[in-house]
Amino acid sequence: MLHVRSIWNGAISFGLVSIPIKLVNATESHSISFRQIHTEDGGRIRYRKFCELEDREVTQGEIGKGYEDADGTIIPITEDDLSSLPIPTAKTIEIVAFVPADRIDPLQMDAAYYLQASGAPAAKPYTLLREALKRSNKVAIAKFALRGRERLGMLRVVGDAIAMHGLLWPDEVRAPEGLAPDTDVTVRDKELDLADALMDTLGEVDLEDLHDEYREAVEEVIAAKAAGEAPPQAPAPATGGKVLDLMAALENSVRAARESRGEEAGEHAEVKSLPERKTARAAPKQTGGKKSTSTAKKTAAKKTTAAAKKSTAKSGQGAKKTASKSTAAKSGAKSTAKKSTAKKTTPRKHSA
Repeated sequence: MLHVRSIWNGAISFGLVSIPIKLVNATESHSISFRQIHTEDGGRIRYRKFCELEDREVTQGEIGKGYEDADGTIIPITEDDLSSLPIPTAKTIEIVAFVPADRIDPLQMDAAYYLQASGAPAAKPYTLLREALKRSNKVAIAKFALRGRERLGMLRVVGDAIAMHGLLWPDEVRAPEGLAPDTDVTVRDKELDLADALMDTLGEVDLEDLHDEYREAVEEVIAAKAAGEAPPQAPAPATGGKVLDLMAALENSVRAARESRGEEAGEHAEVKSLPERKTARAAPKQTGGKKSTSTAKKTAAKKTTAAAKKSTAKSGQGAKKTASKSTAAKSGAKSTAKKSTAKKTTPRKHSA
């Protein structure tokens, strides 16, 4: 059971059924708060409230609400005035409809609260509403008044309790007009395939495993300075190469994500074709004979070595007549390397 102070007491109006409840905050902030100080001597900066007519500081108990009219006249508004508003939602969460949860735009979501049954008489109707929401697979849309204004709310079941999410009024949500790119963009299938591969590699995450690294870093700075030590320095930002195109960025992202998950970068063949296409495009730019020859030698050596490791069938092309496989592994690899180098180097020299 939550031991928190209720911020609102009233009732849920469910047709002719009234359910006494208490409204408590469902979330809490763990952000680190700072005080304003005078930088020269560390003195606290405080705000004091003065009455501009009497030119003196006033206490919190002397402060009330007032509405400023168009001509500057202040009209006092008391808590009694607000508590006796002639609307049904002043002290009641009035359910007005039940709708599927996907009808609610997440942009409308505001603060979250728990609705706590107030006293034994509320237990039965509270449980009735909770089970009705469960069975219908719907959420309840309600109206209520809080902090000087009427609001919308969405009631749903969380565990054995009923939670209410404050909702913005529809006219409080801005339309995303003019925010999308105003240029024609064509997305290729291969780009979508790589984006899908990246999404699959990143996979899902347990939200319980996520934590506020910024807050932890601030706490380390505070602890170090409190101990008279130098605060930890931020690591140097990674200086990655310039991204040439979207395909390269997607492929590098997929590779990095797989490596971070302990997977081999070459497990999936579909992302290996991009570097080969880039190499093929870059090959015509090499006009020097020496560069072409050295590149051909390195390529031939790598291909020959890989072929020798994968299977004796490929590596043994130059040693078909050799009787023993175990004694021919090394000699076959060397002879194949020489033959492969000669074969692959000659066409490159001829084309150069």
